Amino acid sequence: MKDLAAATGRKSRIVVMKFGGSSLATPALRDIAVQRVKNEIANGLQPVVVVSAMGRAPEPYSTDSLLGLAPARAGANRDLLAASGEAISAAVFATLLESAGVSARALTGAQAGIHTDKRHGDARIVRTDPNPVLARLNAGLTPVIAGFQGVSPEGAITTLGRGGSDLTAVALAGALGNVRCEIFTDVDGVMTADPKRVPHAHTIGELTFEEVDELAANGAGIMHDRAAALAREDQTPYSVLGLRSGEGTDIDRERPLGPDRPVTGLATISGYAFCHLVPEAAAMPGGWELDALRALRDAQISIDCININRAGLFFCVQGDDLNNARLALNKIPVALRFTPECAKISIVGAGMRGTPGVMCAVVQVLVDAGVPIMHSTDSNITISILVPGARAAAAEAALHAHFGLDAKG
Repeated sequence: MKDLAAATGRKSRIVVMKFGGSSLATPALRDIAVQRVKNEIANGLQPVVVVSAMGRAPEPYSTDSLLGLAPARAGANRDLLAASGEAISAAVFATLLESAGVSARALTGAQAGIHTDKRHGDARIVRTDPNPVLARLNAGLTPVIAGFQGVSPEGAITTLGRGGSDLTAVALAGALGNVRCEIFTDVDGVMTADPKRVPHAHTIGELTFEEVDELAANGAGIMHDRAAALAREDQTPYSVLGLRSGEGTDIDRERPLGPDRPVTGLATISGYAFCHLVPEAAAMPGGWELDALRALRDAQISIDCININRAGLFFCVQGDDLNNARLALNKIPVALRFTPECAKISIVGAGMRGTPGVMCAVVQVLVDAGVPIMHSTDSNITISILVPGARAAAAEAALHAHFGLDAKG
């Protein structure tokens, strides 16, 4: 498929431009988006536009508003309803482009070659065929594609889960030959932390695939976590940009790493319950941990921050999964202790790799700030700590300042 893109001679000229729902919520914002597409055409590029549903609830064409018309379990009918918001958005935006002198054609995800499995509500893309998009480009049209959706092997409309339009854009950019991909949003790129929680947070100019993947997976509301993972897997470079400013963050394989800046950013998820599981009988034979994990798996309960040691099995759950876990674990002889209202703060940075003393610094910062650490886990470039939810803001501010994230550059 990539060979076809190269054969057309358009590989280096195509740019995928994704506009989120907040970037299309008003006529004025849609006008800015139209102008951005026209600017790319004036620069000799061929835009492929991906759009989300316009606005957020209670706006009438937002996904949540549409789903409110027929609340039900995930299924083919619900996906058809949910996908209609993006279809409306694509038709509106294509019409606006044509009014501005740009020949455009609106396409559903199925018409654009997005093929998925048959899982409704959270489908996985199994194949992206670039030929329908390339055919429109060859005809001198600007494709405007409804994001967040695809088509199952049976021909049913499927949806890709929350934020799935990002996934549509990244998948198309990869299928078209890893062409330039721009994700437009209402903030100026990826921030060092949530600016609503950390006043000194600011835009990060460059990030690696791995860093954005980790930030997205750990709660940073920057883009769909599966989109970040797909871009990393396929090595598809992209940018996250502010619609109004055009400024933002470039994401690629590598970035310059400062010797004294091991940490790039923070991501926080609230509403966790911290769980500690122990056998009811002190002399209970080994293997009870496996029984517990199987019970949680069979109940479809997602667990995080997992650790197994002599003191027991530790993990975190969110929302209703706490009560669901209690019910699932009633079947085996274990005792569940839990602490509700916790927050997970993830400290992320490619410069952390091979740099000694980062964990020591994290602990020292939180001790000085009077924030207790309830639990911690780590990976190659991420340290995640669990703290009382009421103390999360203090922890974020202290970590942000200590690791030099308050200062730009």
